[in-house]
Amino acid sequence: MPLTTMKKPTIPLKSLPNLKKVQKLRIAFYSHDTMGLGHKRRNLLIAQSLAHSALNADILVISGMSDMTKVGTHPNIEYLTLPALYKTKEGQYQARRLDMSLDAIIKLRSQVIRVAIKNFQPDVFIVDNVPRGAEGELDRTLKYLRNQGKTFCVLGLRDILDQPEVIIPSWKKTKNEETIARFYDKVWIYGDATVYDAMKKYQFSAGVAAKTRYTGYLDQRYRLNYTKSQEKQPINQKSERLALCLVGGGQDGYQLAKGFAQAQLPQDTNGIIITGPLMPSQLRQQLHHEAKNRPNLQVLDYVSEPTLWLQKADFVVAMGGYNTTCEILSFEKRALIVPRIQPREEQLIRAQRLQALGLVDMLHPNDITPKALSQWLCQDVVKPNVHENIDFKGLQRIPQYLGEMLAGSDPILLKVS
Repeated sequence: MPLTTMKKPTIPLKSLPNLKKVQKLRIAFYSHDTMGLGHKRRNLLIAQSLAHSALNADILVISGMSDMTKVGTHPNIEYLTLPALYKTKEGQYQARRLDMSLDAIIKLRSQVIRVAIKNFQPDVFIVDNVPRGAEGELDRTLKYLRNQGKTFCVLGLRDILDQPEVIIPSWKKTKNEETIARFYDKVWIYGDATVYDAMKKYQFSAGVAAKTRYTGYLDQRYRLNYTKSQEKQPINQKSERLALCLVGGGQDGYQLAKGFAQAQLPQDTNGIIITGPLMPSQLRQQLHHEAKNRPNLQVLDYVSEPTLWLQKADFVVAMGGYNTTCEILSFEKRALIVPRIQPREEQLIRAQRLQALGLVDMLHPNDITPKALSQWLCQDVVKPNVHENIDFKGLQRIPQYLGEMLAGSDPILLKVS
């Protein structure tokens, strides 16, 4: 759908006929952000949608990524950046930049989060993906909010977490279901059960399942509504068609980017690789070297809103993170997904399910070669019919779900006549 015809998500008036605002809402988001840009971008999109919705809320986004303000935003959204964590390939956390032990940096982040929440006093606290936060850094904040009894706590989960045989014992070990039962009012899954039924796969208890709702996937076309005007200038394409390679944040995307850089592009096709801000500089330089003598190949170190280029693409080769995959599906692009398989298999599961539905093609990361990518790029791939098969109304439902939840809240916040 073109930008000019997109409608910003709003709560339908008929869904909340008796809701009257007494004072401005406050909504806080938490995102642990330890690997890639996915959590940050998902939370930012939801925050932007809520800021433009009928809720008219002040929003505080607490994140472990420092570049959130480089993308289009809203005057009602403010950001608080935590000292950054990094997740190794083995799935272990460590400080990304500071010379601090894990215990020390978690203590610091925990204190920052609690002080921020205590002073902001949100009406709603939306936690991304990890019920207790990274290494339990939300424990004290959740206890504080529950004791105060004035804040609704919502856990937002992506469509797929990992293999069930990994998640079920992991959640048991970290007492996630106990945490949800005690501290959370709702659980939202940003997906469609027809693609992956997380409640069933992960064997949610009856109590947790009763709090859980599927929102539908997040339609990434709405990002175009929130993008700064200076970012909307098109890339100077030298040919009729565009093949795009996306590797998310880029910290583990070099092999795919290199394979794409060495692949044979179809005739009259320009190739663009977006490396992501987390790809090591020496690897980015190697990609620039690969492209130096190829007039039909461009390497961009960082684009704050890759959706602008994805909407123009004819072919997409990409890793399989939640946001990238949702972007590909939202614009119904012909795509080859090469999923990450460590430290989680979430991307692999998603790519396999979507391939089974006939919506994308998949290549296992162990099979990346320039020849394999060349062969796919030269195929006559049929454009997928996504929106008739998958629910993409998440950004419309989330404001509605919030409004319904708040409609029965404390009269200090909202008045129902």
